[in-house]
Amino acid sequence: MATFGNLSDRLAETFKNLRTKGKLSAADVDGTVREIRRALLDADVSLDVVKQFTAHVRERALGDEVNKALNPAQQVVQIVNDELVAILGGQQRRLQFAKNPPTVIMLAGLQGAGKTTLAGKLAKHLAKEGHTPMLVASDLQRPNAVNQLQVVGHQAGVPVFAPEPGNGVGDPVKVAKAGVEQARRAQHDVVIIDTAGRLGVDAEMMKQAANIRKATNPDEVLFVIDAMIGQDAVTTAKAFQEGVDFTGVVLSKLDGDARGGAALSVASVTGRPIIFASTGEGLDDFEAFHPDRMASRILDLGDILTLIEQAQSAFDEEEALKVAEKLATEQFTLEDFLAQMQQLRGAGSIKKMLGMLPGAGGMKQQLENFDEREIVRTEAIIQSMTPAERKNTKLLNGSRRLRIARGAGMTVTDVNQLVQRFEQAAKMMKTVARGGMPQIPGMGPLPGGGAHGGGKRQAAKGKKKASGSRSGNPAKRATENAAIAEGRPVGGAPATAGSGFGLGAKAGAAPTPSAEDLAKMQKLLGR
Repeated sequence: MATFGNLSDRLAETFKNLRTKGKLSAADVDGTVREIRRALLDADVSLDVVKQFTAHVRERALGDEVNKALNPAQQVVQIVNDELVAILGGQQRRLQFAKNPPTVIMLAGLQGAGKTTLAGKLAKHLAKEGHTPMLVASDLQRPNAVNQLQVVGHQAGVPVFAPEPGNGVGDPVKVAKAGVEQARRAQHDVVIIDTAGRLGVDAEMMKQAANIRKATNPDEVLFVIDAMIGQDAVTTAKAFQEGVDFTGVVLSKLDGDARGGAALSVASVTGRPIIFASTGEGLDDFEAFHPDRMASRILDLGDILTLIEQAQSAFDEEEALKVAEKLATEQFTLEDFLAQMQQLRGAGSIKKMLGMLPGAGGMKQQLENFDEREIVRTEAIIQSMTPAERKNTKLLNGSRRLRIARGAGMTVTDVNQLVQRFEQAAKMMKTVARGGMPQIPGMGPLPGGGAHGGGKRQAAKGKKKASGSRSGNPAKRATENAAIAEGRPVGGAPATAGSGFGLGAKAGAAPTPSAEDLAKMQKLLGR
């Protein structure tokens, strides 16, 4: 996550120095706490929050839980993780819905914090969960705020109640109250009221917001805060809390390149939980806020649970089973490949999903260089093919590949590379689907390949070797051929049952000496 990028790097560097120490002294702990304090202050976290945070970390790091730990460095990381979860609000807090619909949600915040866009994101999020939200345009001061909400509502697929044109015309309190009544009549179970913001905290804005709250009696008042405005966010949050009060916080613009201290400060300073976070410009870039998962992201420990949830929401389980069957029966085509890619794109930004993996901070450069448009180019190539060509790549001769390249705006080389990669991937996936071990290009056969891999070749080689001697010496060749015919090892003594040194041989299994051998033995003994 871009907002916490610098803080994550600083903390990761601090913990790296601890891993070389078998036991932590008081000086080691003090040095670590000092570096954590600097990293948090550089990230624009509130000074009071930093003091409280570092005091708790130092106290626990000097306690018995670290001294008795097998790996003190990992224990300190766990302590920092626990304290981060605490200042981010502890447990996840969900929206509180009214017992008698509609549930009224009022959005408040400064102008430019992203309230209007966030209203559409929240509405779309609730619609996915089975609710029927409606947006109410009560921001009648900002130029074209009503039009913007109507556009956002259309993109989210939810209705917008906007009886007034805005641009300074109309009474926001009356619109908000009428919106709740309209939602009740139209049987919408959620009403989201978009209120006006100001460039700064002033008495007029506070009075208007307080009047809307009194008129609509909302179940939730969400304070939308820009994660990029730093320390001023905490001051603004305190002013809103005193003037209007709010039940929860929504962080916007978490994908920005700001230092992110507001996110780590606002929950601790106001005592109100962070409920949602906006992580991008698209309406789908919106997620419930989990303090434990956010702490893991900051410490570069990954966020596997969110990654799994995004994948589950995007991928169709029945479709996945059909694809698995096609792989096992060699029926997987470019048509199926295209469908899988489109599902992957539907899960969201691939770069963001890769960033949720543990240790992604160490791949920052690779993630920055990752071009998501490559998937769009691949889709263009496949979509430029005919249905028959997608089902059977063997039809793709030179003229067809040239036509496909021109249709996709790519080169023939790009088409050739795609077909080659697809065929290799299909072959590997078919091997996996049948329970085998795939052979990765550039590597030898993997262990456990069984008779499918080198086993057959080795057996054939052994049989070929056992078919007859290839020695250039006629006498030696005759001796070895005789040994092969008798089942004895070539160039050795007759085969005996049992293990080395005669151990484990069955009684009576030893070979019977010949008369010639007995004569030689008697001569050797001087008889």
